[in-house]
Amino acid sequence: MSSLAEYFHTDWAALTLNDWIGLVTTVVVFILMIVAYIYVFHPANREYLEAKKNIPLDESRFESEEKR
Repeated sequence: MSSLAEYFHTDWAALTLNDWIGLVTTVVVFILMIVAYIYVFHPANREYLEAKKNIPLDESRFESEEKR
């Protein structure tokens, strides 16, 4: 290995359709994760997200109107 640039060299012309699909999927998921982290950790969203934090544990939302 003569240089780091040579080690990370990519032959873009040799990529197959599956390679391109995987590359695009990886980049899109990476960007969506960054957006999700920014949304979740932004101080302005704290009250909204705190109000929704018990939704997975709230069993009363599955009860029918007859039981209420």
